[in-house]
Amino acid sequence: MQFRAVIKKSGDWWIGWLVDLPGVNAQERTRDKLIESLKMGAEDMINAPVELKEQEELVQIGV
Repeated sequence: MQFRAVIKKSGDWWIGWLVDLPGVNAQERTRDKLIESLKMGAEDMINAPVELKEQEELVQIGV
C-alpha cells in the first residue's frame, strides 16, 4: 500500500503529512526519520481498533 506525503524542511526540522490519511503527520530532524515516522503513523491509523455500535458493520472497500 502506498500513500502520498507532503514533506518539507522547516528550519532544522523536517515536517510532513499524509495527503491520503488525514491526521497522520510528523516532525523529525532528518528526512529519512520523517518518512519512517509517517510510515509508522499510517500503520497505526490503518490498524486502529474499530468499535462498532448496534446495527453497524465494518466493510472493506478496494480501490
